[in-house]
Amino acid sequence: MRQIFSGKITIAILAFSLTAISCGSSKSTASKSKTSTKSTTKAENLRSLDSEFDGKISSSVKSLLKDAENYLGVPYKLGGNTKSGFDCSGFTVKVFDENNLKLPRRSSDQADFGKKINIKETKPGDLLFFATAGGSRVSHVGIVHTIENDGEVKFIHASTSKGVIISSLNEKYWNKAYLHAQRVL
Repeated sequence: MRQIFSGKITIAILAFSLTAISCGSSKSTASKSKTSTKSTTKAENLRSLDSEFDGKISSSVKSLLKDAENYLGVPYKLGGNTKSGFDCSGFTVKVFDENNLKLPRRSSDQADFGKKINIKETKPGDLLFFATAGGSRVSHVGIVHTIENDGEVKFIHASTSKGVIISSLNEKYWNKAYLHAQRVL
């Protein structure tokens, strides 16, 4: 009996660890207000991760983002890729699949798909990659959603704590975890 109970605890700890590593967490989320987090970036000595995007979005990217927005509020689910629950890479696979583009299933594989770009070049529809466990190993992915007038990059993703949400690269957690961007469209 003790071994069965011990085994269940071990499995639970392992599952939790995989969840924390696979798609990161969201320590804080983007504010719903329209105020800029630019001053927060300066105050906390965060990296400048702004885009110089010109504001023109193709109809295919608009469609992709609309599909992504349809999942706002869907809960996080390890290994999930349906509207009943997503993990980060399951979310990107689903949204891109709905727009006739096949992405690899794992975020680390998605990080090599398409063309690596500088953050200043990012535009809506690009993928952002993060090392949420520290180091340089890709463990989370999101889709660039909006570039604010001041260059602030906001992205939509499946966070472990809040499900599908929109966050900002100016948030301390995501700023520190950011690795690179990929253009797949």
